[in-house]
Amino acid sequence: QVQVAESGGGLVQAGGSLRLSCAASGRTFSISVMGWFRQSPGKEREFVGAIAWSGGFTNYADSVRGRFIISKDNRNNTVYLQMNSLKSEDAAVYYCAVTTFGARTYNYWGQGTQVTVSS
Repeated sequence: QVQVAESGGGLVQAGGSLRLSCAASGRTFSISVMGWFRQSPGKEREFVGAIAWSGGFTNYADSVRGRFIISKDNRNNTVYLQMNSLKSEDAAVYYCAVTTFGARTYNYWGQGTQVTVSS
């Protein structure tokens, strides 16, 4: 099993920046991809971006491409989501998720961290 825990959420002004962290533990050698998702009240959970654990290939949703950057620290089993030029519509609970080798979808999820953007 893999456990993931997000941190770094908080209140930020529109136009500001915030960095979220996602620390993985357990069978981290089985991680294939780590992704970020978000969900705001009344909306479906949406994909934000993801990074391949080996190699570092990244993929982003159109809504955040050019503003958000995902990076990783394999030594510390941590993935980061650097969020810049934040907008009110970026406010949500952000979740980190893991896909392990052989899995067809994200099979481990964190509890989420709240990001609030004030105008």
